[in-house]
Amino acid sequence: MTINGARGVNHKIQDRFDLTLECIRRFYLNQSSPLKETLDRYFSFFHLFEDFRGYVDFFLLQDLVDQNYLTIKFWHPFDSFDASPLPKDVTEYYLYKEKVIDFVNLRNQRVLFTC
Repeated sequence: MTINGARGVNHKIQDRFDLTLECIRRFYLNQSSPLKETLDRYFSFFHLFEDFRGYVDFFLLQDLVDQNYLTIKFWHPFDSFDASPLPKDVTEYYLYKEKVIDFVNLRNQRVLFTC
């Protein structure tokens, strides 16, 4: 299973990129996550970036982490991978959608300024 395939079918991730990035953050810290087995198979790929900061900087994901690269700015409240990753009602969905769109717009600006 590829990383994208695993995150798409894992019921604890539900194809959310913010949760996938949390799994990658934990990978670099050698911590457990729902994608640990899959990410471990790609060790040599992740090793190219040296650490989580290197990964985030390479893919221009700074707007999805705090300034110290220690925590993810989740698009939906996150306590653990045991809770449902999906919004439970329309209000939560709209808040989630707004955060995703904000991130995409910020990243697009970041991409434009680095080219």
